[in-house]
Amino acid sequence: MKKGSSESQKVSALEQFGYFCGDFGGSLVNLYVSAFFLTFCTYVLGIDPKWMAGLILVAKIWDAINDPLIGSLPDHFHIGKTDDKFKPWVKLFVVPLAVSGLLCFTDVSSFPSLLKHTWVAVSYILYGMAYTGTSMPYGAMASVITTDPVERTKLSRARSFGGLGVGILFLPLVSLAIWDANNNPNAGGYFLMAVIAGIGTVIFYTMLIIFSKERVRQPLKYSAKADGTKAKFSFFKVVKEAFTNRPLVGVMIASIGSMFYTSQSVSSYLFREYYHQPKAMAASSYISLPMMFLAFWLVPRLSQKIGKRSLILIGSVMNLIGYGLLLAFPIANPYVFMFANTVANFGGTIFIMLVWALVTDAIDYQEYKNGERSDGTLYSVYTFSRKIGSAIVSSITSWAIGAIGFVKGASVQPDSFGPNVRILMLVLPMIGALIILVGIGLIYNLNQKKAQEVHDELESRRKAAQADSAANAGADKV
Repeated sequence: MKKGSSESQKVSALEQFGYFCGDFGGSLVNLYVSAFFLTFCTYVLGIDPKWMAGLILVAKIWDAINDPLIGSLPDHFHIGKTDDKFKPWVKLFVVPLAVSGLLCFTDVSSFPSLLKHTWVAVSYILYGMAYTGTSMPYGAMASVITTDPVERTKLSRARSFGGLGVGILFLPLVSLAIWDANNNPNAGGYFLMAVIAGIGTVIFYTMLIIFSKERVRQPLKYSAKADGTKAKFSFFKVVKEAFTNRPLVGVMIASIGSMFYTSQSVSSYLFREYYHQPKAMAASSYISLPMMFLAFWLVPRLSQKIGKRSLILIGSVMNLIGYGLLLAFPIANPYVFMFANTVANFGGTIFIMLVWALVTDAIDYQEYKNGERSDGTLYSVYTFSRKIGSAIVSSITSWAIGAIGFVKGASVQPDSFGPNVRILMLVLPMIGALIILVGIGLIYNLNQKKAQEVHDELESRRKAAQADSAANAGADKV
């Protein structure tokens, strides 16, 4: 493997598409499980949502703990026959991810209770580990594709549209497949969608591997040194390093807040129990298209003009106002609600589009501060915060579904359950917006000027290192 070299250049449209494919592929299984696993287990398998809350909490915490362990692998082990640091690890975990999705949506309702609950727990934990195996190297890959801040913003935008693409092209089909003509759950439809998601995951991750290019090369952090010794990986050292990185801490806290925007599982209950039109949810992605196109065109331009940090803060204030109005004024028509919800969530879309660029800036800051770069390790510590946030929010949501009146096994839920779900769905993103304001507004300290200063300094160091390397190579020849 070449070591120490770096290359900064434009990222082609094809490479941006390839990076989009990585998030699209991972989101097919991830968003499907996130949005519909709870409804599958409660409606089809008849499992208590409060038991699911405990499972999700334990599984997500375990998932968060193993993030730095799995995410650090590319930093101290090189696999594959190419110089690529991250792509071989994506290739290793993609099939297990696809299979885990099938296990999650297998109808085991006829199994004895103990075996059924064990199946659900094991399949969900395996899914989490397999997704970590693909998402960790994929996310860290952005920092080795390019070092240019503008090009990284393009990659962040491409990644954000991976998940949005799944929301537009795949999740609406799920809403149509999992309910029968009488609005009852269809177990076969759940499994069919898992098959489609699994096949798509393999195809799109393969396109990521084909179209993306890793340009920036660094030595393995835990590889053998010249004297034959080898540094040992320390989980606690990695965590300590991450928590001395103020921008990374700010993004971690904000990302915990962003998890409160992920209310897709609540939406399923909302449209079935409040609007009594569960299949109407299929139209939500298409109704949101105008706002997505507006964000695609507007966000990169605004972020370049006023900075990523400032734009996210403005968006979070917009979210607070928008969801506050929706909470105060109930909307009876589900389609009008979908549009209003999309407008209210525009600030959340801004955060999703820019957060990955903030993460790569924070990774740069670590190198700027101490001269050491550990893309995979730091990225995995960042995702640790996302998993903790997901654990907290998913567990709270699952518990709240039971607390506000859901009755397991009942064909008809109490009249009070639907209005309570509406309140729950609107309060969650307001909490998220407040947390983002704290993380980005009070802690994250890389404004546009400082981020550019960090980039320029690192470029200067890399050019100096390349010049020294060339001079040494010339001296060796003499």
